[in-house]
Amino acid sequence: MNPTTIAYFYLGMAIICEVIGTTFLVKSEQFTRLVPTLIMGVLYVLSFYLLTHTLKTLPLGIAYAMWGGLGIVLTSIIGIIVFKQNLDTPAVVGIAMIVGGVVVMNVLSNSVGH
Repeated sequence: MNPTTIAYFYLGMAIICEVIGTTFLVKSEQFTRLVPTLIMGVLYVLSFYLLTHTLKTLPLGIAYAMWGGLGIVLTSIIGIIVFKQNLDTPAVVGIAMIVGGVVVMNVLSNSVGH
């Protein structure tokens, strides 16, 4: 299998683990609930482990920008759906800019291995 495809798979899994881990961060209630705190910790460690595999192929800046950016977008969506949080117009615009940045990096940048 293509190393870039594998790197993106690892990156996707790292993002998913980070987003679910962040959801459990909220559920941990400032580390006062043991089980959500432990789940959060395991998912964060797994996320960083998977991110290290991504870095075998993708440059650090590109991988981290995608990990952070897509993590922000997905975490915001979970905040809206699961925790019934609201985003105002500037927040939505900011998130759209993050998505735009990730798209520009992947479509136009020669730094990303395609």
